[in-house]
Amino acid sequence: MAQNACPPPDSWDQPENNGIVDAEMAELTAKALNVDAVPFVPGQNVFAREFVPLVGNGSAAASAAADTAATSSAIKQETSTFSAVPFETSSTPSKVVSDVSPPVPAVVISDISSANGEERAEAMEEDEPPDEWSDKGSQNSSTFDDGGGSGDVDPEHVAMVSSKPKKQPKVANIAARRKDHLNIVFIGHVDAGKSTIGGHIMYLTGQVDKRTLEKYEREAKEKNRESWYLSWALDTNLEERDKGKTVEVGRAFFETESKHFTILDAPGHKSFVPNMIGGASQADVSVLVISARKGEFETGFERGGQTREHAMLVKTAGVRHLIVVVNKMDDPTVEWDASRFNDVRDKLTPYLKKCGFNPKSDIFYIPVSGLTGYNLKDCAQEICPWYDGPSLIQYLDSLPPVSRMSEGPVRLPIVDRYKDMGTIVLGKVESGSIARGQILTLMPNKCAVEIMQLWSDDDETEQVFPGENVKLKLKNVEEEDVSPGFILCSPDNLCHTAKVFDAQIVILEHKSIICAGYSAVMHVHTSAEEVTLKALICLIDKKTNEKSKTRPRFVKQDQIAIVRLEVLGGIICVEPFKDFPQMGRFTLRDEGKTIAIGKILKVVA
Repeated sequence: MAQNACPPPDSWDQPENNGIVDAEMAELTAKALNVDAVPFVPGQNVFAREFVPLVGNGSAAASAAADTAATSSAIKQETSTFSAVPFETSSTPSKVVSDVSPPVPAVVISDISSANGEERAEAMEEDEPPDEWSDKGSQNSSTFDDGGGSGDVDPEHVAMVSSKPKKQPKVANIAARRKDHLNIVFIGHVDAGKSTIGGHIMYLTGQVDKRTLEKYEREAKEKNRESWYLSWALDTNLEERDKGKTVEVGRAFFETESKHFTILDAPGHKSFVPNMIGGASQADVSVLVISARKGEFETGFERGGQTREHAMLVKTAGVRHLIVVVNKMDDPTVEWDASRFNDVRDKLTPYLKKCGFNPKSDIFYIPVSGLTGYNLKDCAQEICPWYDGPSLIQYLDSLPPVSRMSEGPVRLPIVDRYKDMGTIVLGKVESGSIARGQILTLMPNKCAVEIMQLWSDDDETEQVFPGENVKLKLKNVEEEDVSPGFILCSPDNLCHTAKVFDAQIVILEHKSIICAGYSAVMHVHTSAEEVTLKALICLIDKKTNEKSKTRPRFVKQDQIAIVRLEVLGGIICVEPFKDFPQMGRFTLRDEGKTIAIGKILKVVA
């Protein structure tokens, strides 16, 4: 902005003289009025120079408007919103105040006539205001008199607007994100292709661009791992990329027209089953990935393979729907052979039925190729003519919505936490809704915390609902005071904490008998604690469901028993299965194997 009154431009467009223009007014327009300065209203800014509007009533207004056509730049400035710059009152030339001075509000002056509307529009198109000026949307506050009547400035239309507002964080529109939310966990034996399928789905749905994928491909070739590049979209850890093995549960998301999906990529190696259980506890649907390559399916399915254990664990975690994806159908040992697909299905279905899945309603088989993408998004009828079903994404999109406990008390089991300008926790909302500024209680510490920020799948939002995988920033608690397995609860409806509880267990696999005093690691929701079998209460007959009248001295494989368990590491947050199933299911593991599954019947102490 010019510091002093600038001389008029080199040339003025001389309009026709439709009336007598006052000499003093013309002199004021040519000299005293700074055409590059912002017009002000006297009284609004004590340092502003006096501004005399060339306005009148009736024909006088039209004549003044015609005369002021020569000053199109001044008229242009009147139709925009500007930031006022104060002038010093000393005799020295006016000087712009430095940035440390408090911001001066801008003024919006109503326009007075539309006689020169076309020239005004051209001037606005030619010269746009700089970025630091107020938003152009404020022009809507100006009033234009198109009727040719009175053009006087109405004081009611003089609006004071604040200086440029601070940048606000990008907040997702809650109403726009109200798609059905579905959490999918990819499980299966090691090297079955779980991460590759997940990465390819992200590429096909636009979550990973082509340039990023080409970068992964170049880096994978440098390490002689050409076929692993798709999995790098989910395996972000350097160790995972070097060894080709998922260690932590990978997280990503993608969307279709009707649903929002969260991908949970579980590790397949038997050493990382505890991590896999944590991922399965957050899932609504499970995708069991099977390698159709000759010998690989048999290795994963035989006793000790992760295909069996993973299927049992997701059923224990409460997953009701299982999609069996027969991967690597393009392998030279398979070549999209229907007999191989049918062989896998015939061997797998009886075991899945034993786990508790209904073959007719809970299980669906799809042949795919994770590397080439066939049958992931679009059906490959020309490659696989014998399969006429939907692709994987099409089938996921057709699944019915999952019932959620929207009106219940808040329950959010914490999966992980870290420090980043505050304490950040991750988890899945199991019940209730959480909003910014809400006060919750962190159990079992009974610590009151305030929700400062919320993210749902990396999008900041004001409120989250059941089923969403979220990230929360907490106030009033330090990172070291939070552990996986802690629960965020409503202050007026806290979850149970237990050290001793009664449970019903099913012994899946154990070489010898189990007696009182036996210890194992219990995985319940996102918590893992060591427990001891304190007492055997009774056995339950599988056929009649009748309880034994005498207390058993031991329990062995394939038996069902009601037992009393005691937590060795303090207390844990649990709920009876009948009240809240998500926090009432658990798994017992020992020596790297799943020993038993069970449900909590009663909290004793």
